[in-house]
Amino acid sequence: MSEPGSSGIHGGAAPSRGRWSGAVVVWGVVFGVVNAAAPVAFWWVEPAMIYALLLALIAGVYIGFAVADGQPKVIAIESIVAATFVVLAAAAITGPVWLLVVGYAGHGFKDLWQHRRKFVANTRWWPPFCAIVDWVVAAVIAVEILSGVHLQG
Repeated sequence: MSEPGSSGIHGGAAPSRGRWSGAVVVWGVVFGVVNAAAPVAFWWVEPAMIYALLLALIAGVYIGFAVADGQPKVIAIESIVAATFVVLAAAAITGPVWLLVVGYAGHGFKDLWQHRRKFVANTRWWPPFCAIVDWVVAAVIAVEILSGVHLQG
């Protein structure tokens, strides 16, 4: 059942621009923790590589949303933004690992902007969810770096 003013499976009014449902935040934190723990599942791959691959994957999802939106301007902009995050992720594999923190945090702010502007149609809950995921991963990577965890070689 949807909260008043939220959009659920059965329809309803769109959520207000600044309001994020508790479920979106909780699931964003859960998926953020799972993403942050991903290097454990792939112990034979450097953690920076895993984080970079996930950042590129996350960025690429928006190309799909843009294509579903159907506006050429939206497709072009989302493709350029996704490519920027892919380049940033690739640079972080051998460059400063702080680029991963910048990439995830920056992607979270891009999500926030997209949510507030409703830039891509039909993504009501996705940008807030993804922003939370991004910020959780950015925070975990920052703590790892500051704690002396080696994410590369």
